[in-house]
Amino acid sequence: MENVNKKVDEKLKNFDDEKKEDILANFNQFKQYLNDKVEIGEKMGLSDERLAQITEKVADYLSKNEEPKNREEHLLQELWKVGEKEERHMLAHMLLRMVQKE
Repeated sequence: MENVNKKVDEKLKNFDDEKKEDILANFNQFKQYLNDKVEIGEKMGLSDERLAQITEKVADYLSKNEEPKNREEHLLQELWKVGEKEERHMLAHMLLRMVQKE
């Protein structure tokens, strides 16, 4: 699992700015991108708990490094900022369920 963490960290650090802008410009695109990545994780055999941990890592990065591009992202960022660790973890689980149902 450490290998997965390293890959996530590396991907976040080296993410193409133009592609990132495309993904974050529209909330539906963001959800689709997240859904695609969740499907890859599921095919790799990652549990929902592990996927939630990775989602937390990505959400934390976005909260600290990216300006929201729409109302939905702004709301998520505000919830993330005020949430305690446990609440953030639950929000990550809810994000996963949201995109898995898409």
